[in-house]
Amino acid sequence: MVYIRYTRCIDVFSTKRGEMGKLDGKVTLVTGSGRNIGRATILKFASEGADVVVNARTNKEEADAVAEEARALGVRALSIVADVSDSSQVSSMISQIVNEFGKIDILVSNAAIRPHDNFTELTLEDWERVRGVVLDGAFYLAWESLKHMSAQESGNIIFFTGEGAFLGSAKRAHVSAAKMGLVGLARGLASEFAPKNIRVNVVSPGSIDTVRANPEWYLGRVPDHSGIPLGRQGKVEELAATCLFLASDDAGYITGQTIHVNGGALYH
Repeated sequence: MVYIRYTRCIDVFSTKRGEMGKLDGKVTLVTGSGRNIGRATILKFASEGADVVVNARTNKEEADAVAEEARALGVRALSIVADVSDSSQVSSMISQIVNEFGKIDILVSNAAIRPHDNFTELTLEDWERVRGVVLDGAFYLAWESLKHMSAQESGNIIFFTGEGAFLGSAKRAHVSAAKMGLVGLARGLASEFAPKNIRVNVVSPGSIDTVRANPEWYLGRVPDHSGIPLGRQGKVEELAATCLFLASDDAGYITGQTIHVNGGALYH
């Protein structure tokens, strides 16, 4: 008799553990999630019970592979190839997500490009290309997602900016401007949609140890831990954990804020 009661206790505990994920039942889209920070965020959210949507601009194999990793964690996962700088592709992607899962709860806008260009040699096409991915893309994603989040009166949006927006980087004025625009966008949306129980925040990574797919963006200088008080680069898992915090009820009273994940680096 004691043994039977003990077994039931363990069964109940196991069931509760299965329901303890911080994002159980949530549907999350992470753009630029075929590798690095985006991939880590997908897997972190999946480990906490969220159904996830992996997005890549062109590399379907990468997106499919990350989605398969997420499914192995016991959640539903969808991979979608879409260019966030194209409003029609963003609209189609959000519609596909809602058709598949019935809703969208969390948006993590992570897609970005960060080329170096002499300012006086920039063309309008250069400017529009950077703004298109970094700022316009975030706008399109929020615009489409908020239609559904507003209807369900809940939601969470996280934009990724970068330390260059706060430090200013030579030959990256166009990138810094677009990324700082995300801070203003987040603050405006946070104020407007707070009554709908929708929170909007920004994550600003410092120097992070990632795979650099475009070395030409760094002019031969790979980011390292120089000048970082903690004496090391950040890990993609630490960025993913920050996103999880902001997306969960643990951060229920935080909106319109920028969280710097930079090892203590100071911006003057």
